[in-house]
Amino acid sequence: MLRRHLLLSTCALALPLRAQAMDLADAINQAGRQRMLSQRMAKAWLALAQGTEPVAAKAVLNKSMALFERQLADLQAQAPTTELRQTYQQLDAAWRDYQRVLLGHDAAGGPRKAQANAVLAADATVLALAHQGTVQYEAVLAKPVGKLVNLAGRQRMLSQRMAKLYLAASLAGQTPAAAADMAQSRTEFVTAMATLRQAPQTTARIQDALQLADGQWVFFDAALQRLHGQPRSAKAGSEVFVTSENLLSVMDMVTGLYSGISA
Repeated sequence: MLRRHLLLSTCALALPLRAQAMDLADAINQAGRQRMLSQRMAKAWLALAQGTEPVAAKAVLNKSMALFERQLADLQAQAPTTELRQTYQQLDAAWRDYQRVLLGHDAAGGPRKAQANAVLAADATVLALAHQGTVQYEAVLAKPVGKLVNLAGRQRMLSQRMAKLYLAASLAGQTPAAAADMAQSRTEFVTAMATLRQAPQTTARIQDALQLADGQWVFFDAALQRLHGQPRSAKAGSEVFVTSENLLSVMDMVTGLYSGISA
C-alpha cells in the first residue's frame, strides 16, 4: 500500500461532464462531492498558509475551486424541485463569499493566516448548504441506493474535514474544539464504513473497494493521532495532507460504484 505518495493525481476527481441530464443517483453523488470540496478547499488553504505540501496544496485548491464551480452550475441547471432550486441559489451566494476569502492573499502572494477564522466560517456555511442539497436530492430519488450514495459520499467529506481540523489545530487560536470535532468525525466515519459493508446492495466489487479504503484509513488515522500529545511538525502535517488525499481517492471511487447500481 502506498503511504507517502498520492494514489491518484490531484485532477482525478475532476470527472468529465456529461452531455445528457444527470440521473438522480449521479446527482446525489455530485451534490455530495460539493460537501467534500468545501472541506478540501479549506484543508488546502490551511496547508498553504503553513507551507505544508505547497505545490500539491496549491493544485488541490485550484482544481477543487474549479470543480466546485462547474458542479454547482450543473446542479442548479438540473434541480428538479423548487426546494432544490432555492437551496442552490443560497449555495451560490455562500460560495461567492467563500471564494473571496479563499482568494485573499498577503503581500507575498500567500494566504493570510489571520484569515483562518473567516475561511473556517465560510466553509461551514457552504458545507451546510451542500449537505442540504444532497439530502434533498436523496429524497427525490426515494430509494435505498440513494441513501448509500449519500453515505459513501459523506465519507469523502469526513476525510477532508478531519485533515482540515488537524491543520487548523496547528494554527494559533484553532486548537480548542478541534480534538472534539475530530473525534466525532472519526466515530461517524468508522460507523458509516460498517454500515456500507453490511448493506445488501454492496456488491463484491464494492466490498473490495471498501477493503482498500480500510487500508488507507489505517495510514490516515495514524497520521491524525499526532494531534494528541505530540508536537506537530511539518512532516506530520504533510502526512495528514497526503493520506487524506489517498483516502479521498478511494472513497470517491466507492461512491461512484454505489451511484452506478441500478436504483
